[in-house]
Amino acid sequence: MKSARIGNAPFAFPVQAGTVAPAAVLCHPQGVPRSGKKTLDRVLSRAGLCSRSQAREAIASGRVRVNGRVVRNPELWIDPVHDKVACDGESLRARRKEVWMLHKPAGYVTTANDERNRPTVYALMPEDATWLGPVGRLDQDTSGLLLFTNDSDLANALTDPSSKLSKVYEVLCEGPIADAAITELAAGVQLDDGPTRRALVQRLGGDDDSTLLRLVITEGRNRQIRRMVAAIGSRVLALHRTQIGPLPLASLSEGEVRRLTAKELQALRAAVAARSGRDRGGERQ
Repeated sequence: MKSARIGNAPFAFPVQAGTVAPAAVLCHPQGVPRSGKKTLDRVLSRAGLCSRSQAREAIASGRVRVNGRVVRNPELWIDPVHDKVACDGESLRARRKEVWMLHKPAGYVTTANDERNRPTVYALMPEDATWLGPVGRLDQDTSGLLLFTNDSDLANALTDPSSKLSKVYEVLCEGPIADAAITELAAGVQLDDGPTRRALVQRLGGDDDSTLLRLVITEGRNRQIRRMVAAIGSRVLALHRTQIGPLPLASLSEGEVRRLTAKELQALRAAVAARSGRDRGGERQ
């Protein structure tokens, strides 16, 4: 008998093969931005300094100055070319756009600060990586591949439902799962927020107590896999994400993190561009 594995956990069953700046100084009098202007929070996030939500917090707390004046309005339109922006006394300089991958263990929450003092994924990231934001989320009990980036455009493209970028999961389900239920999962099940898209479902193994499935989905709804499995009358015992688009978790050990290579980043951007182009082509037909 072989031992099936989900992430690093084995399961024994047979496996089938200060001064506020006046808005009028920095914005069009009617509040309509001139060409090339962006809101202050977007300028900070686009520069890779932090996430959009972190930018809004920094602005509201008075840490950001525009042309020497403290600005507390994140919606203020500014000219990123001509207006001088500083955060914590340092002039804004665009960071190099980076993407990192983390092998998230179960038990960690995907947030920077948790009001219940649970361990967060940032405890596993490099100390100076607070400017990186997670791309989507994995819930506390889910393990596997989680991406981080300071490229807001790429993050938005990856999480946009229209991108239909594939995500691969290993799912340990309670009890035996009938072939008919697997067919139902693959065809799409009805959830409280609408039917799911078609999925690829493969039985990896099972016994009387549990079934191990491989699911490939092109959506990213809240707790989607768990709700899909519940819809066929079972329950998720363990959930592990092994791949996003062309990026496999591969040999990255649990709790380890690394920067994507140039080749991996190129493949990820190409996959997003290909999906977007396919969607646009479909809309024209």
